[in-house]
Amino acid sequence: MKFGLVDRVIGIESEKRIEAVKAVSLGEEYLAEHFPTFPVLPGVFMLECMVESARWLVHEALDFTHSLILLNQVRGITYKSFVTPGHLLRVEVTCRQLSETSSDFAGVGFCGQTEVVKGRFSLMHACLATRSPGLASADQRILESARQRWALLYADSRDSAPSAAASR
Repeated sequence: MKFGLVDRVIGIESEKRIEAVKAVSLGEEYLAEHFPTFPVLPGVFMLECMVESARWLVHEALDFTHSLILLNQVRGITYKSFVTPGHLLRVEVTCRQLSETSSDFAGVGFCGQTEVVKGRFSLMHACLATRSPGLASADQRILESARQRWALLYADSRDSAPSAAASR
């Protein structure tokens, strides 16, 4: 993946839910045009942040077995407010159904305590080699890159979590 919106995964409950954040910075190129006098995170990026978080949940739950985890369907997406530069979009995504080839999720995004987006969506899971065995090496490269990115996204959360000894 060349483009990623999730900056950090702050919690995961395998096969059930994931919580992640996206920091919105004025330096992000798309904000210059969306909108020039009132820069806001585009709604489709709010949705993509939830979808990307769900992809990480699928990768983690299925042990990185699918190189392609693609958006299949979106239902009932509602946008309630804006996320402006200098703020965090925190998404909570709950898995409603997970199988080897597909998954279904409900997601909600917050800016502070304000709900800014929510909806349901489904993903489909596949590998390139299923259609063309010669693409197995591409699957492996994609999955290795995903594992490396996952280690970065989730490592901060594990490292910064207070230890049991520190909380005594």
